[in-house]
Amino acid sequence: MSETVLALFHASSSLMAAGDRLVAQLGLTSSRWQVLGTIVAAERPQPVAWLARDMGANRQNVQRVVNDLMREGFVATATNPHHRRASLVVLTEKGKEAFDQAMALKGPWMRRLTSGIKVEDIHAMQRVLDALRERLDSETSSTDVA
Repeated sequence: MSETVLALFHASSSLMAAGDRLVAQLGLTSSRWQVLGTIVAAERPQPVAWLARDMGANRQNVQRVVNDLMREGFVATATNPHHRRASLVVLTEKGKEAFDQAMALKGPWMRRLTSGIKVEDIHAMQRVLDALRERLDSETSSTDVA
């Protein structure tokens, strides 16, 4: 399993770097793209802490990316009626356009990446990754309580 985890770390780094190259022309990075995608996937605007939770990421790291996105005009903040200090993060028109363009680039990229890999193998990989993530999340929540 150790070799598999190392391979997963390497694949993750390679995916982030390739994603950065793919969306660089749009003023995005993989991290920015991921945050925009989380905003788009949410049913309604959310504060940074909720975006981080949905991404399974550190709040401070997501805040840094949101700050970068705000400086570049991809997102803005809105008043949160439920919490004065935790503003809601909303997509701007520029952010929506950039996200849509990134998603248009994603299809051909995914087809290139998965060319020659059996669909069953991709599904098996997804099941294993889901199981690992659930176990890791369970470990984290059980140590948070202890």
